[in-house]
Amino acid sequence: MMAYNEFAYFYDELNGEADYDRLFQQVVALLHTHNIRDGILVDLGCGTGELTLMLAQAGYDMIGVDRSPEMLAVFRDKAQQLEMEDKILFLNQDLLELDLYGTIRAAVSTFDTYNHIGPYDRFDAAIRKAAFFMEKGGVFLFDLNTPYKHREILGENQFTIEGPDALCRWQNHYDPEQGWVEENLQIRDYETGEEFTETIREYSYTLDQVRESLERHGFVLDQVLDGETFGPLTETSQRMLLAAVKQYTQEEQEEV
Repeated sequence: MMAYNEFAYFYDELNGEADYDRLFQQVVALLHTHNIRDGILVDLGCGTGELTLMLAQAGYDMIGVDRSPEMLAVFRDKAQQLEMEDKILFLNQDLLELDLYGTIRAAVSTFDTYNHIGPYDRFDAAIRKAAFFMEKGGVFLFDLNTPYKHREILGENQFTIEGPDALCRWQNHYDPEQGWVEENLQIRDYETGEEFTETIREYSYTLDQVRESLERHGFVLDQVLDGETFGPLTETSQRMLLAAVKQYTQEEQEEV
């Protein structure tokens, strides 16, 4: 699984189109649908912590997990400014090595974190790790960029994103046989003039593959939405938002 390094310090600026308020409202609505209104909730791949902080302010006991120390450093600074640092557990962990030290009522993961984990066997292993800590009746809410987006939108295309402090040129390469998009990011810091590059990959998983993995590890896929409109998923949806419910505790599974 790849992690953002220097890009972490420009992530919020260059991700400015993200509608966190709307995403937060949808996540909370889905949690409430399953009567999860409090308790321990983990944000897997929390990044710079925007959604994590909003959920903490809504009364959830939050754990923020990210593989990137730089992302967590930005997140911790935000939490300090809001005087919320002591209300959140920050964990610098790879999702394939997840250790939450106890059970959770729910997990969220947004902005295609699970696309970055690797080929399908690694994705499946990460689902298994999340399932291990989930209480019976717990809910796993996560989104994925769709194969359609990887193939048709990202493809071989180049994008330019500019903020007040940095410029990012983003060149993609799509490999249909391997099922991944390689993203080469070239970032220029306007303040220092420094330029640096990062390369990451996103992997494609079909809805059938995702469902099979969830069911293999004790979840039932309860709902699938378009991850941008939060309406029905379509053939041209660029992101899907999934809600899965855990059917048994780890102890019950071990007794079988």
